[in-house]
Amino acid sequence: MEQTPRAVTWEAPEYVYTEKKADWYVVLAIIFGALIIAAVLFNNVLFALLVGVAGGALAVSAAKKPRVIPFAVSVRGIRVDDQLYPYSTLSAYHVDEEDEHGPQLLVLSKRRFMPIIVIPLPEEYIDDIEDIMAGKLEEKLLEEPLMFKVLEKFGF
Repeated sequence: MEQTPRAVTWEAPEYVYTEKKADWYVVLAIIFGALIIAAVLFNNVLFALLVGVAGGALAVSAAKKPRVIPFAVSVRGIRVDDQLYPYSTLSAYHVDEEDEHGPQLLVLSKRRFMPIIVIPLPEEYIDDIEDIMAGKLEEKLLEEPLMFKVLEKFGF
């Protein structure tokens, strides 16, 4: 009889990175430039400044490459980098093996501001992770939030 492992650990990029070409940044500059001009035409210089700072922050964020961080699923909870999510703060999970970027673990949290935690999974650990989580959380059909999918389509 095979014993359920107490923990499974692996490393993966914190998000799927999409290389952006120069024209992506040109389109971003045109959009934010138009918003800045509109704000100035409406005599709202403070909003124009805010839009300019937001556009710059968006460009810097989009160019940043993801860090490789450690993940773990154990009998105590789920660890993402240095953050442990005990099972008492989670309510359900789903393993999505059909995602275009590879298998993902979707975990429903009881938190308001981060209700679904999306974790990339290595294929070789899927069965072990499901064995660990089956006794701890309810398996429920979960989907990646729509905003995540929209941002991925735009290259974020």
